[in-house]
Amino acid sequence: MQGPLRKMHARLEPDSLKPVQYELPLGVRLIALNPLIGKPIKLSYTGKICCVHCNRSIKKSFNQGYCYPCFISLAQCDMCIMKPETCHYAAGTCREPSWGEAFCLQPHVVYLANSSSIKVGITRQTQIPTRWIDQGAVQAMPIFKVQSRYISGLVEIAIAKHVSDKTSWQQMLKMKAEPVDLMVKRDELMAVCAVELADISQRFGVDAIELLVDASPVDIHFPVDSYPVKVKSFNLDKSPEVSGVLHGIKGQYLLLDTGVINIRKFAGYEVEFSA
Repeated sequence: MQGPLRKMHARLEPDSLKPVQYELPLGVRLIALNPLIGKPIKLSYTGKICCVHCNRSIKKSFNQGYCYPCFISLAQCDMCIMKPETCHYAAGTCREPSWGEAFCLQPHVVYLANSSSIKVGITRQTQIPTRWIDQGAVQAMPIFKVQSRYISGLVEIAIAKHVSDKTSWQQMLKMKAEPVDLMVKRDELMAVCAVELADISQRFGVDAIELLVDASPVDIHFPVDSYPVKVKSFNLDKSPEVSGVLHGIKGQYLLLDTGVINIRKFAGYEVEFSA
């Protein structure tokens, strides 16, 4: 089969002990990946790239699949997406105000996740649990619901003074993180961040931040039969053919006996896929 890559689709099964189910979008087709664990697969890059937004043919992609004009013009590619505390919608300089209203001025969740270790993160309320799966988290729990992406960024900064806000993708791929009591960790962080959180509530109103006191941790199991001892990452620009036995899938990575590949990084790349 042949077509442009897109971010893998992933879903949790109702049975919490079953692994995440993955599908690889390839053009208009979806390839079920879980049945291929333990079998040889091959991805061959054809040399063609299409922008994931406007579909124009390009020689180089930016920000995981965009052409340069889209990269510098779309709000979803602005720096404030990576650093929400720098949101400039209120200043009237948002690249696409209507997009900002639909995606940034919506309820967000501040969460704790355990991928390579404990971390704090934010995502739109509608992106749970997808965001956790994409980060390779084996445990996650929402701790706050907030009114906007900007406010979630401020809350994240306050908590990130005491716990990481980043995932070590190499460590995430090399092992299954040790379990953490997320409820205990949440309570510890609420205590040490009390002053900063109170200041944010006072600035934006008591309804701006809602502590999710009834939230429970979610356990996530990934379809991995063995983890790599050393992480060798494939780059389709340098090595257009990736092949090997598929040993697992975690986050947006395929784990082969020959190395790993981040599928999301190569969105828009046309490949031939065989198994």
